[in-house]
Amino acid sequence: MAVNKSYLRVAIPVPLYKVFDYLPPRERDGTAIQPGMRVKVSFGKGQKVGLVVGISDRTDVPRHKLKPVTEVLDEAPVLDSLLLELMLWAADYYACPPGEAVFNALPVLLRKSTPLTAALGALHRAQQCKRWKPAKQAQAGRETLSNAPAQARVLAYLLRHPAGAGSEELACLGEHWRRPLRELVKKKLVEEELVSVPGSEPQAVRMDTPHRLNPAQQRALEAILAGLDGYRAYLVFGDTGSGKTEVYFQAADAVLGRRRQVLILVPEIGLTPQLIRRFQRRFSNRLAVYHSGLSDQERLAAWQSARSGEANVILGTRSAVFLPLAAPGLVIVDEEHDLSYKQQDGFRYSARDIAIMRARRLQVPVVLGSATPSLESLYNVEAGKFTQLRIPHRVANASRPEIGLIDLRRKKLAEGLSSELFDAVAQEIGAGRQVLLFLNRRGFSPTLLCHDCGWTAQCARCDARLTFHAGSRQLRCHHCGAVRPLPAQCGECDSEALHHYGYGTERIESALQQRFPQTDIVRIDRDTTRRKDALQHKLELARQGKSQILIGTQMLAKGHHFPNVTLVGVIDSDHGLFGADFRAGERMAQLILQVAGRAGRAELPGRVLIQTHCPDHPLMQLLLTQDYQQIAVTLMSEREQAQLPPYHFMVMLRAESTAADSPLVFLEQARQLIELCRVPEVECYGPHPAPMEKRAGKYRAQLLLQSARRSSLYRSLRCWLPQLEQHRLARRVAWSIDVDPQEVI
Repeated sequence: MAVNKSYLRVAIPVPLYKVFDYLPPRERDGTAIQPGMRVKVSFGKGQKVGLVVGISDRTDVPRHKLKPVTEVLDEAPVLDSLLLELMLWAADYYACPPGEAVFNALPVLLRKSTPLTAALGALHRAQQCKRWKPAKQAQAGRETLSNAPAQARVLAYLLRHPAGAGSEELACLGEHWRRPLRELVKKKLVEEELVSVPGSEPQAVRMDTPHRLNPAQQRALEAILAGLDGYRAYLVFGDTGSGKTEVYFQAADAVLGRRRQVLILVPEIGLTPQLIRRFQRRFSNRLAVYHSGLSDQERLAAWQSARSGEANVILGTRSAVFLPLAAPGLVIVDEEHDLSYKQQDGFRYSARDIAIMRARRLQVPVVLGSATPSLESLYNVEAGKFTQLRIPHRVANASRPEIGLIDLRRKKLAEGLSSELFDAVAQEIGAGRQVLLFLNRRGFSPTLLCHDCGWTAQCARCDARLTFHAGSRQLRCHHCGAVRPLPAQCGECDSEALHHYGYGTERIESALQQRFPQTDIVRIDRDTTRRKDALQHKLELARQGKSQILIGTQMLAKGHHFPNVTLVGVIDSDHGLFGADFRAGERMAQLILQVAGRAGRAELPGRVLIQTHCPDHPLMQLLLTQDYQQIAVTLMSEREQAQLPPYHFMVMLRAESTAADSPLVFLEQARQLIELCRVPEVECYGPHPAPMEKRAGKYRAQLLLQSARRSSLYRSLRCWLPQLEQHRLARRVAWSIDVDPQEVI
């Protein structure tokens, strides 16, 4: 073993559970290289970008076999020591190759060999953010636009926002605002300016003042403010419409007053535009936004503005939890229960749990908020790890919506809708109010069936039926994306007696258009929001009350404020009562209560009607009370008796291959290896085929490890992984480890 030399420990983004030792470059002193700097190294037959994670005077590799680093890409670390330590901890916790984990903390442009200074220089030259604001003569110029209604509409919007607006705000005007805007610039009624910091939102004038808090909100805020000097985890458990966001705002205001940064995580990209506007109206600080919908350059700009401290508020989805922070002061995780916080492939981390660990290491408070907290978070409250801050009532004296069940048994349905629900919709729109209908299934119908022989249209690459989409006259697989035209006859008997069974949002929209032909209807699902700005445009129509009937999937269920919605109809709720995943009941209750919370959020009272074939089911009866705390107590009692999370811990080993038998053979060998480790209190279940065994042309299987003690699971993993990685079958299948899996089907 070589001693008293400097060796660089480099993490390389490859699927190997190790870091690699290299020598410093020949022309550079190794002591000038620091952990957190990127380097270019020889790897295999080519060159790769790696990140130095440590420097050691020892190596297990003979010195003559080590290669020197080809190039040092950075003059200073791109990841600070605390963030680098967090990434290495996360790699160990989630049993992920360290290189793959560490590189998740870098934007895509820094995963290449471009030096940081060059990347930032190119970014500054190439991208500038455009803003538009009304010129001095704009008010007088309105009179000249009588024959240009589109221009008049854009100008009116800018006059209401004299500080200016960017493309993200102007998107609320619909898809056709750019050409009228260009004409207004030519007429010198609108001025265009360039903001020199790309990817972060420009300064906004403070327009909104803090709202007066009710006693419960005030108590929650005071508790958070009392803990700003160190780490503490708070669970803000507030009903939908109870004003959790206002508590976040006032806590953030206090942190910004200390010249510290606030990191806010939200589960969905669709929720970020409205939060951006609310923060702009509220604060004069710089706001950086980070999510997968941005370009690589925009993500690099947001990363740099957070790292430099120029952005005081950082708002983003899951991956934003890894952003470098110059002066961290508070971490907020909104809708903490949401499944979107769990990465389901590659580096399978939970952004919520990473946020908690990061706040602990930074010694700043973390606030988790939800109207329907996860059972894991409620368990941590019971264990004393989290402080619960309860906000039980809606703001402005708004009442909870009344929930009722529509018993579908022995009733005739019209395209999946009962007469009671049709009548309720007619009553609300007749009174000039809005209705939201929720169905978490897009398309026209999930099954195309031959009435003569019983044939159903199946995906050739998945164990799943193809969904019929009437608008495009296509059959689509919602699992692998396969598309085929609608057949004219049966694939088995050539009969033309093809029928559509089941209901999707497209079919519900068609039924409502026939029943209410004079009513504006907007459908919001993945199919109708593919185009850029389409989601924001449709949400703006809904918020303005221009569409009386809203139909959608879970994209409509959370975080949106529709003040004129007084009726929510849940069209099909029974799937969650009998799901194969043990979390199905929890997720169903969360989703229904979240979508129910869209009703009656202003002065008008709201009501919720749930169609069900199982009105007597205990969970359905609990939903009538709207007491999620009691629902959670019931579910947690069941989990404890069944020895399931959060009382027990799980690790899932998954394998897939184009060969049907290979995943099960590999997992059986893996099970035998884990038994050789002889760690007590660890139980193996399986291997067995995944519930959808074939997906996207690959056969899948899984092996579940479970224990009452997390330490026992990790002793097993540390014994098991090296053997598993070297096993001869490991290269014949694609396999992955999922620690704390959120989906076990």
